Amino acid sequence: MTALKPVSATHGVVASVGLAAFSLALLILRLDRPFGDDMGHAALFAIGVTAAAIFLVDLIWGKAYARPSTGLDFGRSDPSWPRTWVKFAGLLGTLALLAGLYWLFPEYRAKLYDRYYALLLALLPFWLVLALPYLHFIDRHMVQPRDGYWQMGQLVLGRWDDLDRPMLGQYLLGWGIKGFFLPLMFGYMCNDMGRFLVVDFAQLTSFHAWFDFLYDLAFFVDVGLVSMGYLLSLRLTDTHLRSAEPTMLGWVVALVCYEPFWSLIGRQYLAYDGDYKWGAWLWNTPTLYSIWGSAILLLVGIYVWATISFGARFSNLTHRGIITNGPYAWTKHPAYVAKNLSWWLISIPFVVHGTADETLRHCLLLLGLNGIYLLRAKTEERHLSRDPDYVAYSQWVNDHGMFRWIRHVPVLNRLS
Repeated sequence: MTALKPVSATHGVVASVGLAAFSLALLILRLDRPFGDDMGHAALFAIGVTAAAIFLVDLIWGKAYARPSTGLDFGRSDPSWPRTWVKFAGLLGTLALLAGLYWLFPEYRAKLYDRYYALLLALLPFWLVLALPYLHFIDRHMVQPRDGYWQMGQLVLGRWDDLDRPMLGQYLLGWGIKGFFLPLMFGYMCNDMGRFLVVDFAQLTSFHAWFDFLYDLAFFVDVGLVSMGYLLSLRLTDTHLRSAEPTMLGWVVALVCYEPFWSLIGRQYLAYDGDYKWGAWLWNTPTLYSIWGSAILLLVGIYVWATISFGARFSNLTHRGIITNGPYAWTKHPAYVAKNLSWWLISIPFVVHGTADETLRHCLLLLGLNGIYLLRAKTEERHLSRDPDYVAYSQWVNDHGMFRWIRHVPVLNRLS
């Protein structure tokens, strides 16, 4: 008897509402330009509208606060201001640690992060004012109130005897993930926002123009929803971090795919992308150009659909609930599958344009990058398999997914 597919941590309705809200926010920003050229506040507005819509639906309709996975029990009440103050001290200590790391590392003096710092300056006073009552409210209903914030508070206050070091380690890993990815994704979102708000739709009169617009729009939506996921991680809405990737291999293969590491690795070791791309290859055959471009957009659409399916809980290197609907009902890792296939269609390394050995080299380098994503998938599966829901989901996909035939191919079965 095959396993049943577990219920997805984010319902498709919630994900759809999130996309609709994000689209509404972009429409308002284009029509009214309430923030002028301030892309930081424009991006924050889009995130706020999207998050408000998602959380309202998930709390009122989905009753996310009542799920056992929140670790909350509203039938119990154990208020403790001393415990709350310890957690608040832990939060302050965490923010101070992140600020110190941003100050220390030269990477974070780059212009890309300027709007992120402006975001922090705008949000931090309100965040700290709201954090104390929120921590107290959540703490009084927690089944196990000595969480990561409490562990960090104990560390900050020098009370090290009662520390749960594994829990503290997971807490620090989680904040490390947020601290690394949020400034990067928010910077990308602001840059994409600036390009989107000046698009002249009257100029979109050809497939080439529409392709460029839709391709950029897909990644704009992606980084927008991803930024929201890193910014808002709340136990009350069940979008909190359950666990962070515990292995060095998992961290290495994930971080190598992002700046500033990708600039070094991609340029020096995996520069698969030549000067000859699909557009130049098919420019003189309009029908094939349109078909090939549509295939790329389809793959990119699947990639961003995978992000949309997370609602407000997307985050690399973490477990924040198992997603089983949307493209995840077809296969594990649909975003990785779609993204890696799209790179083959975009860069066309298999098309001979120059010497044969150069063509072979580009193909092998792209296969190397595909291999990194395969390792990312494997480390993620190993991490998530600590959750019985993921084990059941994985078995269901193996039996019913679109790639179930791989099990009958010995070589591919070992890779999968």
